[in-house]
Amino acid sequence: MKPVLTRLAAVATGTLMTLAVAQAQDPVVVASKIDTEGSVLGQLILQRLEAGGIEVENRLQLGGTSIVRGALTAGEIDLYPEYTGNGAFFFDMADSPVWKEAEQAYETVSRKDREQNGLVWLTPADANNTWAISVRGELAREHDLASLEDLAAYLDDGGEIKLAASAEFVESPQALPAFQEAYGFELSEEQLLVLSGGNTAATMRAAAQQTSGVNAAMTYGTDGGLQALDLVVMSDTLGVQPVYQPAPVVRQSVLEAHPEIESLLAPVFAALDRDTLQRLNGDVAVNGRDPAQVAADFLASLDE
Repeated sequence: MKPVLTRLAAVATGTLMTLAVAQAQDPVVVASKIDTEGSVLGQLILQRLEAGGIEVENRLQLGGTSIVRGALTAGEIDLYPEYTGNGAFFFDMADSPVWKEAEQAYETVSRKDREQNGLVWLTPADANNTWAISVRGELAREHDLASLEDLAAYLDDGGEIKLAASAEFVESPQALPAFQEAYGFELSEEQLLVLSGGNTAATMRAAAQQTSGVNAAMTYGTDGGLQALDLVVMSDTLGVQPVYQPAPVVRQSVLEAHPEIESLLAPVFAALDRDTLQRLNGDVAVNGRDPAQVAADFLASLDE
């Protein structure tokens, strides 16, 4: 190498090192979505990093998916919890079957985000926050219902079901019609209570209170009200719905400056199975507890 090139290389190396050091000294900006689960997951990340000696800046419950995702890709925030299944929309792959299998979904979104956006997906939780059908606990226990296959067999034997759901869930080809086609059952109009603009809080309440004979509800897999209202998610054993595993997503440059982020968060998310996340969400959504305290208690339990 010519002397002038050697000097230029040395200057460039020194500049990069200076930038890395500066970035390592900046607080890591942690954000989350605006919903209950976002507040819980965000607090878990924020508190775990802070306990690990990393200076953090709190931007939790920043907004919906498009707002938080845009802030991350723009470098306005450094880290937030996202769902693997949303890769279908991030990369215009909604028709791809990869999103219906957990490992394929994670591999696809993590590879594409690293290559195209310099974003790194860390260890995901073993939970799936996707569309689901849940039934009253007493019905599930009486008839041994744990999966949609069980529910289909129960209906085939003349079992009584009335499902509370939104119009979107009933009409969208990816929702109830997809479940019915895959599992071989069909609900009549009399077996449906379609709630105008119905969100899962409304559908779960209808099932819990048996409104108009309702004993099943459209839910999400990790809804906070499920355990409190004694509703049991019917497992989607055939993989009809996309998998939405929550996982921390961090800018690669920030992870390089703070490589310990990965090891700090891995055991936290590895401990978040479906039932655990339902319970934590329920502590906030149903019991009215502060997400920060719910997160602190769970992190303390991991160290016991």
